[in-house]
Amino acid sequence: MQQTDGRFSDFYALIPAGGVGSRLWPLSRSARPKFLYDFLGSGRTMIQATFDRLAAVAGDGHVTVMTGVAHAAAVRAQLPELDGRNLFAEPVGRDSTAAIALATAILAKRHGRDVVVGSFAADHVIRDDVAFRECVAQAVAAARAGYVTTIGIAATRPSTAFGYIRQGEPLGDAAPDAPDARMVRAFVEKPDAETAQGYLMTGEYRWNAGMFVMRAGVLLDTLARLKPCIHETVMALADVWDGDGDRRAEMMERLWPAVEKIAFDYAVAEPLAAEGGVAMVPGGFGWDDIGDFNSVAALIPSADARNNKIIGDRGRVVCLDSAGNVVAPAGGEGRTIALLGADDLVVVDTPDALLVAPRARSQEVKRMVAALAEQGLDAIL
Repeated sequence: MQQTDGRFSDFYALIPAGGVGSRLWPLSRSARPKFLYDFLGSGRTMIQATFDRLAAVAGDGHVTVMTGVAHAAAVRAQLPELDGRNLFAEPVGRDSTAAIALATAILAKRHGRDVVVGSFAADHVIRDDVAFRECVAQAVAAARAGYVTTIGIAATRPSTAFGYIRQGEPLGDAAPDAPDARMVRAFVEKPDAETAQGYLMTGEYRWNAGMFVMRAGVLLDTLARLKPCIHETVMALADVWDGDGDRRAEMMERLWPAVEKIAFDYAVAEPLAAEGGVAMVPGGFGWDDIGDFNSVAALIPSADARNNKIIGDRGRVVCLDSAGNVVAPAGGEGRTIALLGADDLVVVDTPDALLVAPRARSQEVKRMVAALAEQGLDAIL
């Protein structure tokens, strides 16, 4: 797919595909994380849908994926359209700052510091691709004006699962091609329910979806000032990346594990916002983050009149006098799941692990994963 919209001629999209998605265990595992699954039954996995969406904006050749060495082969298999030179694999995960910084440094080396890069997670669901494209166009325009630009999602409920962005005044003449862009006053951590309700009532706050768009040079200069050790490492790696493969592998194995593990919000967005260097474009394209089984359930149709939700083969699930459950049967020749008089449960069956939990505690599945690890059951994680 070729990019034909001149607004994106200097735009390169980054897809950080990391993390285990432990709240979706036992479907999402360290060996096969959630972005490699088609949770919604759309026919495309999460990373495939993300690639399709970004390739439609930037063109196939302007999309880059950053993932772990353990997942590189699966990503290649799922994304045959991805240029092999644009798949960057890390031997160990070092969180989003390192991944975004390395990809940006490599692209700056290839195409110059004035290119605009945008980071979009592999596990988001976006329902209106046209509105998304127009939103990204404004974010690119604000980035060209020198801002690190994020996309703020309209908060439709007082969620405690997301961080928030407090918006400020419009950019105005500072970015005439981004008429909806505003300054960011602050990034706010995940709040409690009462605080989230207060945010919603002010109209000043939007959900932080972790989407960031900026000129490569702006990000690299910011890192040199705020995180000089990360900057030094990624620049050294970028210098050898497109050269001898053995040299690149040796340097990654030697340098990468020592890189500071820190999220982009903490390392770049929050301190830069305090300096007036971050802008926000409101996103009105319908967005969801598949973070736990409740969020999956919200995106798939009910299987029956009692609002039971089934991920996968409906023929293997029977719900009798049961309501509000989320059920994921094992694939292939897996067993039948029968629920009798059971309400509001999560039941996830796989060949080697079975999860049963109240839906209200979906966010706590991550605690179960930690407990299993403490019991030495790492083989099923």
